[in-house]
Amino acid sequence: MKVIDLGAGNSVINHYMAQLRDVDYQKNRTLFRRNLERIAHAMAYELSKQLSYAPAVVTTPLGEKQTQLSDERIVVGTVLRAGLAFHEGFLDVFDGADSAFVAAYREEGTKEELKIKLDYLAAPTLDGCTFLMVDPMLATGGSLELAYQAFLRAGTPAKLHICCVIAAPEGIERLAQAFPSDDVTLWIAAVDDHLNDAAYIVPGLGDAGDLSFGEKLSGL
Repeated sequence: MKVIDLGAGNSVINHYMAQLRDVDYQKNRTLFRRNLERIAHAMAYELSKQLSYAPAVVTTPLGEKQTQLSDERIVVGTVLRAGLAFHEGFLDVFDGADSAFVAAYREEGTKEELKIKLDYLAAPTLDGCTFLMVDPMLATGGSLELAYQAFLRAGTPAKLHICCVIAAPEGIERLAQAFPSDDVTLWIAAVDDHLNDAAYIVPGLGDAGDLSFGEKLSGL
């Protein structure tokens, strides 16, 4: 698995990340979701450079223009609900893409005993597509790995790009073992220090789903 860390260099992504993490900025859910979208825009642009392109002709009011357009069929898949705003950002850039969704949640427990449950899947055929699996937080990597296995029920992508905002080293290592092929690329905007005993990323930013949409009830 190739790893591309967009946070390793200086860019405007650092400003979006700083606001996402800041406890004062986090009081504004609209701004929080907007920053997830803006990071997705920047990440999608960088990702677009790795797509394949073919010659095309665009007809203008005054003539024709030769250009290069991507010929890959893109599907953007996300894990509900935390990934929704991030997902929307990728659709803004890849506006012809299809969408796929899976519901995954983790039961409370330590990072060694954490259990992930999946209970919903909606996807187009994934056979031969370029699949962007987007989820803001890569903690243990368990939910992303299980989500991908669920998405495979809809077919096998030709290429896989995993896109995250913040990753823990433990999650990166797990995905590297799960996806050893160089055909898989992990895109991240920041790599944080570690996971705590509750399997939350430190320093992280908290619960992306709650900060985007409000606190949820547990156990339902």
